[in-house]
Amino acid sequence: MPLSEQEQRLLDEMERNLYQNDAEFVATVGGRRGRISYTALVVGVLVAVLGVAVLVAGVVLRQPIIGVGGFVVMFAGVLVALGSPRRPSAAPRSTPSRGGRGHSSGGGFMDRMNSRWERRQGDMGR
Repeated sequence: MPLSEQEQRLLDEMERNLYQNDAEFVATVGGRRGRISYTALVVGVLVAVLGVAVLVAGVVLRQPIIGVGGFVVMFAGVLVALGSPRRPSAAPRSTPSRGGRGHSSGGGFMDRMNSRWERRQGDMGR
């Protein structure tokens, strides 16, 4: 069920206010968080593999404390590999200015979803 004109205007106004008033939140939630740190990925994978080896050694030696330690090391390696990068790739993006219902083609997630929705509505009307 499509939004009415009043609902669409209200949604656009709320989104503009969010971009204007809480730019830090928008930058954190939207878009990419930064470039992939291949060094952290490689180190994390190596630590995780070391943790698996220690875990297996704990099972073979029948020493639960060694197995638990291996699990902790493995978990730490996964956290390092999947952790967020410490340095962002670029300066924070400026807040997009949106006038009316025109959406930029290179915009964010909501712009892409709105464009898709409008295309589908146009196809249904034919």
